[in-house]
Amino acid sequence: MKKYVFFSSLAALTVMLGSCGSKSVKVPFDSGDSAYAVKADPTLFGVCGEETSMNTLQLITDTGDTLRLDLTNAKEADRVFGGLQVGDRMAVLPNEKKTEATMVVNQAALLGNWVMPNPIDGSDEIGISIKEGGIAEGIEQSTLQYKSWRLTRGMLELVLIREGGTEEDEVYLYELVKLTPDSLVFKDAEDTFEYSRQKPKERYGMDVELEDARDEFFM
Repeated sequence: MKKYVFFSSLAALTVMLGSCGSKSVKVPFDSGDSAYAVKADPTLFGVCGEETSMNTLQLITDTGDTLRLDLTNAKEADRVFGGLQVGDRMAVLPNEKKTEATMVVNQAALLGNWVMPNPIDGSDEIGISIKEGGIAEGIEQSTLQYKSWRLTRGMLELVLIREGGTEEDEVYLYELVKLTPDSLVFKDAEDTFEYSRQKPKERYGMDVELEDARDEFFM
């Protein structure tokens, strides 16, 4: 059983800190009575093809189709996240005819360690590590056990278990606002969460790269 959790105030920050207080609604994850299961997820997953241009995405889907999707409206609405780079995995919301992309997320750009100052005292950084294969892990968050992430219906979904809780999965859904090589911003109904890519740590005078910053995108 999973719990879909929707935040109602600044206490939304507790999902990053591990404290309690936000209300939750239990919804069977795979049953048809969920608002998120009534309609099949239209998201297309695939790879950015070599014929991609400034305003057209060539998507080679996981099902073997090759699509050419117009990006004009998605760009005007700031709904192309993470840039376009040949060979990167993409998550795309298409129109019904699959001729236009209404939203594009570069999944490769989403990977990495994302942190923010601890909102309690700012003395250290907390955050989340988004890894390949849908794996998510907390950064300096001892009371939360992150389990997974995915992109569904244009939303970022994070699944976690809270220490001392009910052992049920808690599922949090966020709207993406910004994704660049150095910034990740997402929001719920009440609050916006702004993360920076974790900087390399120095060891014996040498920089140690934590993740590929992927600073070469074309939009």
